[in-house]
Amino acid sequence: MTLGPVMVDIAGEELTADDRVLLSNPVVGGVILFSRNYHSLDQLEKLVKSIQGIKKPRLLIAVDQEGGRVQRFKDGFTILPAMRRFGEIYDTDHKMSLELARQCGWLMASEIRSTGIDISFAPVLDIDKGISSVIGDRAFHSDPFVVAKISQAFITGMEDAGMQATGKHFPGHGSIAADSHVAMPVDDRSMVEIEMDDLRPFQFMIEAGINALMMAHVIYSRVDPQPAGFSSFWMKTVLRDKMHFQGAIFSDDLSMEGAVIAGSYTQRAIISLNAGCDMILVCNNREAAWEVVKSLQGYENPASSLRLAHLHGKQTVSRETLVTEPRWNEAKKLLAKYVEDPSLDLLDPTLYTS
Repeated sequence: MTLGPVMVDIAGEELTADDRVLLSNPVVGGVILFSRNYHSLDQLEKLVKSIQGIKKPRLLIAVDQEGGRVQRFKDGFTILPAMRRFGEIYDTDHKMSLELARQCGWLMASEIRSTGIDISFAPVLDIDKGISSVIGDRAFHSDPFVVAKISQAFITGMEDAGMQATGKHFPGHGSIAADSHVAMPVDDRSMVEIEMDDLRPFQFMIEAGINALMMAHVIYSRVDPQPAGFSSFWMKTVLRDKMHFQGAIFSDDLSMEGAVIAGSYTQRAIISLNAGCDMILVCNNREAAWEVVKSLQGYENPASSLRLAHLHGKQTVSRETLVTEPRWNEAKKLLAKYVEDPSLDLLDPTLYTS
């Protein structure tokens, strides 16, 4: 059996009978967790074990635990700073910035891996142009070179903790004001402009060996009429052929407004997979998830399944062991002073992915 191409969500803090039936379906290969799925560390660990026990190979389990505004699990986890803080520090102290980013990547990934979850969809590789409110302080910096340098440090930390990174949102969401969760963003820049700016951090990280990327629900109108997550030009011609990316490609959530242009949920799923996605996300709409799953019965892509299997978490250290490690305590203390407002969450964690 291989990993299917669909990642879905669940409603509560434990699996229901309907959840189990859905997750057992061969085309479902992953589960994404949200704040509503978390109550306590013990509860989360039990939930993860129940998901892992559904079938083999075990489902890929993901969460958005970026830090700053996008951190699904808070109580019992370290509150992480917004990624922009590392960019601000970089402007005056390169060495400190990179060390903080590396420690943050390790701390975030270590705490997530200690629960059994495989991946956090991080880091954001978008460039902060001061235009996109949905990206904003989730981005490291306005300079592509600085974004690449800090991202590499952050990802090194994640890998030290046994977690593969997922860079997002390819080919870049930072130059568009509209939020693809609630609108259809259109970027009218030329390909040359995008290559000289937004693509640089992605190219840098591809060359460094990043194993997963997530697509943007954005239309780059002078390049291709389809949103990037439905575009064979962006995924096959650019990512695979030109940039030589060999890792897994995730769609952004097909329930977002930026995906509506592709048609029904079935159409969105088929177009995205045919265009080059390895795994599509269908969140916060169980009826749509079932529609997609039923429409894809019999679908197999061994190459995609192999790419996704590489994302399963490596070493897992229990929370009891983790909290006794000097590095965990040192990282927590080091990062604490850079958390501006732990209560700030402009992206509603009960609804949004990515």
